[in-house]
Amino acid sequence: MDRFVALSLVGQHDVAQRLGLNVTDLTCLGHILGAGTTAMTAGELAEQANLTTGAVTGVLNRLERAGYAHRQADPTDRRRVRIVADDSAVARLTAVYEPFYRRLTEVFEGYSPTEISVLADWFSRAEEQMRAHIDELRSSAAES
Repeated sequence: MDRFVALSLVGQHDVAQRLGLNVTDLTCLGHILGAGTTAMTAGELAEQANLTTGAVTGVLNRLERAGYAHRQADPTDRRRVRIVADDSAVARLTAVYEPFYRRLTEVFEGYSPTEISVLADWFSRAEEQMRAHIDELRSSAAES
């Protein structure tokens, strides 16, 4: 698993470079796209990406300049803004990620629906543990 995680980090760096982004911006763009039609606030993005709201401001500035996302007034509260992916963002990311997703689909074809369910459960639980570990690391760093 350590090799997979390390390779994933290298891959994300290469994808980010190909798209003219850094890894943090790419990660945030993934969260924005993952929200689908429910545009998220900067605070929600900060929470999901484990960043400060100040850091997210910089991310959004860079994503806007690169043409991946933009801020949009919240229709129910004009004091808040929502983050919306630009239409071209999906196409630009799909062009880079699709070959990898095609390969993953081939891998999943070798598993039964029950096995895939177990894998999905494992990844969900592992994500929770990763978030807890990151929170602990940041807490102990703040205390130092």
